[in-house]
Amino acid sequence: MAFKSDIEIAQEAKPLHIDEIAAKVGLDSDILEHYGKHKAKVDITKLKDHPMKGKLILVTAINPTSAGEGKTTCSTGLADALSKLGKKAFLCLREPSLGPVFGVKGGAAGGGYAQVVPMEDINLHFTGDFHAIGAANNLLAAMIDNHIYQGNTLDIDPCRISWRRAVDMNDRALRNVVVGLGGKTQGVPREDGYDITVASEIMAILCLAKDITDLKNRLAKIIIGYTRKNEPVTAGDLKAQGAMAALLKDAIKPNLVQTLEHTPAFVHGGPFANIAHGCNSVAATTTALKLADYVVTEAGFGADLGAEKFIDIKCRYAGIQPDAVVIVATVKALKLHGGAAKDELGKEDLAALEKGIPNLLKHIENVTQVFKLPAVVAINRFVSDTDAELKLIEDACKKANARFALTEVWAKGGEGGVDLANQVLEAIEKDKNDFSFTYDSNLSIREKIEAIAKKVYGAKGVSFEGSSLKQIERIEKLGYGNVPVCMAKTQYSLTDDPKKLGRPADFNISVRAVRISAGAGFAVALTGEIMTMPGLPKVPSAEKIDVDENGLISGLF
Repeated sequence: MAFKSDIEIAQEAKPLHIDEIAAKVGLDSDILEHYGKHKAKVDITKLKDHPMKGKLILVTAINPTSAGEGKTTCSTGLADALSKLGKKAFLCLREPSLGPVFGVKGGAAGGGYAQVVPMEDINLHFTGDFHAIGAANNLLAAMIDNHIYQGNTLDIDPCRISWRRAVDMNDRALRNVVVGLGGKTQGVPREDGYDITVASEIMAILCLAKDITDLKNRLAKIIIGYTRKNEPVTAGDLKAQGAMAALLKDAIKPNLVQTLEHTPAFVHGGPFANIAHGCNSVAATTTALKLADYVVTEAGFGADLGAEKFIDIKCRYAGIQPDAVVIVATVKALKLHGGAAKDELGKEDLAALEKGIPNLLKHIENVTQVFKLPAVVAINRFVSDTDAELKLIEDACKKANARFALTEVWAKGGEGGVDLANQVLEAIEKDKNDFSFTYDSNLSIREKIEAIAKKVYGAKGVSFEGSSLKQIERIEKLGYGNVPVCMAKTQYSLTDDPKKLGRPADFNISVRAVRISAGAGFAVALTGEIMTMPGLPKVPSAEKIDVDENGLISGLF
């Protein structure tokens, strides 16, 4: 049976004018800044006095695998299903990064008949938010080097500059570079490097800022490096925050689009969840909660990363909390966690599936016992799944006293998510919600890291390597001991080793460095071999993407 590709389905869609989508949630067209017929930015300053009235549904997943889990697809399908049930629903997603679009992962606009559109725009330049973030990041970098070249009155130590440049591509050749070569007039030579734009602190700041004033204050607090006397230097010391905010004045406004079934959607911001906090913007989520009765949002990767950071970072700063959590799982991904070979996933393998299910159970425990929230497992069905395999997952959920629903939104759109939507609505109404953070903000940074590792990952302890403990001591002396912790960890495993799948036991988390993102307002703990600039694979997705003489794009997925 031949299936249409995601882009073919998206290109056949007949989206409504964005004014019609806005009207569904009571937004007048004069509050919109139009980018063509099907996308617009929303001036949220005109909504600042509106109360948040909606119920918040967080969508997370098991640890992701190369088989795919379909978290964004399930999020989109769930929002459409709620709309189909007559609920006033809103979807809040992150914007895709060009790096993964042209790399391995592909786009991030959902799939099949559960997508947000215009799919090509969202996956490519969209409204230019990421370009603005990269420009602001690199303006600060340019001002740092210019300050040193022009006399260095702040006495910045060129060997202790922590601010890196950014580009929204997977480009391993830029991980480490030398700038300022070519003679005296070209600047001061020093080592530098590039991060992918979604790993920039400015991306995190944009997604956590409540408004332009908060944005500017956070930008001023960015620590770009240290003086020769070991004192921190900020973007505010360089007087850079005003110009950076000017570049970001439009980017901070949420982007309004729609699903294939015309459910309103904000697609805004895009920090990675393995190296940043992995959630869409506070501005988008809180605005949606003012406009709709039910807001569906997702956090990146598994519940050990995105959901934990949603709870411990985003909820803290935004003053919000989920009313229910959906955990997406697939038969294929759980079989991979159980040791099945990737080329054998289409075959029934109950033994591998049974070995992989503990990964799902751990994420259920995280949601219900650590975060103390109602949970619903979305079993995202693929055509190769057998009845016996699906029953095995359902039986495991029953044994764990977890709600579950078979989900077929990829093939059926909102109709395929009605059972899930009903389970979520019932969980919100009937299940216990004792929302809890993973740790108290008054704990030391070391204690916060240990709490995440032990409670959420299931580690027996944490190994602090190299100068990481001295870095923590320095951060706390600077007055940042009460900030949340953002763990930079592989998404593929509960451990810091991407090869340890399933639910490993008797392991330590190795922390090799701890940095402060003072503007974003969190400390970043780097574990394992996590990198802030990905590389392209041997056969990148970019090789399949093309555009014809009529401007029709193909190859996106």
